[in-house]
Amino acid sequence: MSIEHTPVLLKESLQALSLSDGKIVLDCTFGRGGHSRAFLQSVGREGRVIGLDVDESAAEAALALATDYPGGRFTFVPLNFRNLDVALHMAGVARVDAVFFDLGVSSPQFDEGGRGFSYWHDAPLDMRMGLSQTLTAAEIVNTYSEDRLTSILHDYGEERWARRIAKFVVSARAESPLVTTGQLVEIIKAAVPKDVRTAEAQHPARRTFQALRIAVNDELEALEMALQKAVEALKPGGRMACISFHSLEDRIVKKFMQAQSLRCSCPPGIPQCICNTTPLLATERRKPILPTSEEISENPRARSAKLRVATRL
Repeated sequence: MSIEHTPVLLKESLQALSLSDGKIVLDCTFGRGGHSRAFLQSVGREGRVIGLDVDESAAEAALALATDYPGGRFTFVPLNFRNLDVALHMAGVARVDAVFFDLGVSSPQFDEGGRGFSYWHDAPLDMRMGLSQTLTAAEIVNTYSEDRLTSILHDYGEERWARRIAKFVVSARAESPLVTTGQLVEIIKAAVPKDVRTAEAQHPARRTFQALRIAVNDELEALEMALQKAVEALKPGGRMACISFHSLEDRIVKKFMQAQSLRCSCPPGIPQCICNTTPLLATERRKPILPTSEEISENPRARSAKLRVATRL
């Protein structure tokens, strides 16, 4: 079944990347191709877009896009963006004019309930971005120690009830293995105090599901690796744009761009710079670009999106 996907911050992303005829774009998070299609329209017949994704469903959308834009204008490489350097080598490209990240889970992955990403659908506890991966959410909740589960929920989900949820999970799995998202949701509801669940506007399982998904796919380490490789892949004057949807991702992107734009890393009090730091990036604004109220009204999933942009020096 085809699920329509609305790209988040599309107009802002196009403006941020400053695309024109003949440019080469690396779309590190192809998804269902919404952003890539817009990039192809912006770079003209002499331009090129390279899309990366490990989701097998993304390959189907990529095939359709390649048909619409023949002649090598679009190339799909089924690799995680942590391997973007390998992907560019496979595509026969040394440097690109723009690198784009739309982080997290795509809307179709949430909507296709069988993947286990959503707490609204009862499905196997999977949460793998690509089915070639071995670690699943089921393995984590059924085999990890209470302390390790607590750390994952706290560090990756910023869940204040992490210890209590982990304790309830360990207790429940002692009776029988946890195999579905529905089972896990009921455990989380039981662990989070009722008054807290009543007071909060969002689903009580959202932080736990986020944490498990990040752990299954090693998302944060992959992002840190990819950002560094993205800078190396950019031509001078090339642009990098990153859309994040939660504070952990945004913090990594923000700190990375800040660190790469430093002109001096000497300790405070040094009368003269001795570090000889050469900045690799320039950022135009400290605060991220946010979706408009109109976009949020049309696409509620855009409400937490933040776009950060930098230029390769």
